[in-house]
Amino acid sequence: MFILRRWWDRHGVAIVLGGLTLSAAWLVRQTQGAALFEAYQLMTRPFQLSPTPEERLTNARVLELQQQLVELESQNQKLKELLDYAKTQKQQGIVSPVIGRSADHWWQQVTLGRGSGHGIKVGFIVMGSGGLVGRVVSVTPNSSRVLLISDATSHVGAVVSRSRSMGFLRGQGSNRAVLQFFDKVPDVRRGDVVSTSPVSKLFPPGLPLGRVESVNLDKSPAPEAVIELTAPVSYLEWVVVYPE
Repeated sequence: MFILRRWWDRHGVAIVLGGLTLSAAWLVRQTQGAALFEAYQLMTRPFQLSPTPEERLTNARVLELQQQLVELESQNQKLKELLDYAKTQKQQGIVSPVIGRSADHWWQQVTLGRGSGHGIKVGFIVMGSGGLVGRVVSVTPNSSRVLLISDATSHVGAVVSRSRSMGFLRGQGSNRAVLQFFDKVPDVRRGDVVSTSPVSKLFPPGLPLGRVESVNLDKSPAPEAVIELTAPVSYLEWVVVYPE
């Protein structure tokens, strides 16, 4: 017993210190040093200098410029996509920004930053990067108002490209529209492409409208299909305007 006590007096402190060191090392590893970092921040916080008003203004300006750069890059990408789309069209259109859109009439109409001074007239066709967007209904020298095909009052003659089954497309105040067929038993199925009809009085034939999402042949008084519009009607920023 005396020998064991002498051994503990000599080596006990070293054992305890070694155990504490190992425990601390394990804790640092498990917490990725978070506890030590928090302790360091707490101890040094009184000595950290707060940013001056000038530094805060500079930091705010840098953040503002970074946000503007991100927005400009996004705008440039959308405009590039639209210009690439316009190059595939037979006619040369007028590229125009969307400068006005009311939250109360989001799906009904938009205002363009081009007008009669740029050659736009009432009745001109408005296209987005995915297809038909709407029709110009009023014009000023520097702006024009477009009735969107998503508006509930908008009726567009439409045809199923595969089967040539015809009807008219009416807006639903969303990126979905309803195609009501003239035939009692139309040849239509999910995934069919829908375009403007050759007998449409307001739009030239063959303009892309959307794809069939679902079909209801039992709908009264005529069969109907829900069409997902291919043009980005919900977030228009740039469009191309064409003559009738």
